[in-house]
Amino acid sequence: MAATRNITPPKYNDITGAIRMLAVDAVQKANSGHPGAPMGMAEIADVLWNHHLRHNPANPKWPGRDRFMMSNGHGSMLVYALLHLSGY
Repeated sequence: MAATRNITPPKYNDITGAIRMLAVDAVQKANSGHPGAPMGMAEIADVLWNHHLRHNPANPKWPGRDRFMMSNGHGSMLVYALLHLSGY
């Protein structure tokens, strides 16, 4: 049997809430788009972007940075929100 770890998930309510609100606001302002993907993926994107991926807003061309790619174009607002909230 595999060993298990007790992991207490941190609270990401502020960042995930901001991602969701940015997605809704952008879709509303453009009068076009689909906020479902960014809203549904906000928590996992926050954890991945802010706690696992290596990136530096002060040096966006840093060769050692990780790349985040999404295949679904209708989720692009998620990437834009992450970039905005990170200071890019």
